[in-house]
Amino acid sequence: MSPTGSETGARNFDLAGQLWAWAKQDGTGKGFDSSSGFTLPNGAVRSPDLAWILLSRWEAIPAAERKRFAPICPDFVLELRSESDALEPLQAKMVEYLENGARLGLLIDRKQRQVLAYRPGQAAEVLDNPTSVSGETVLPGFRLVMENIW
Repeated sequence: MSPTGSETGARNFDLAGQLWAWAKQDGTGKGFDSSSGFTLPNGAVRSPDLAWILLSRWEAIPAAERKRFAPICPDFVLELRSESDALEPLQAKMVEYLENGARLGLLIDRKQRQVLAYRPGQAAEVLDNPTSVSGETVLPGFRLVMENIW
């Protein structure tokens, strides 16, 4: 995949910084940026814009397997729709994450100023122009501030 545009890169940096700060303070898991690939249980290799995995699940993977595309689906995934992305493939990717074990997925659609929240066994919840988005029980205490993302 080619590099993102500069504005998208700046937004990804802001998103990653917010997750990083929370994860360092929380200490219960490990965060990953968009350059990290994971081999899902269905065999697909995916690289979400942001991901987080509970530390006990991460540490259960043999060290040698963590060096490649770790065989695990993150507990939390986030995708930021870029200007050139069609919405439907991203929605399908979020469903795939859930089907493979993700517990929370956020799809940020800047074009519509919406965040689509994906949870197992539920339809996607559409949040219109939120100022922040909760990490719920998957990322307790995490709030994603949307001010610099829109």
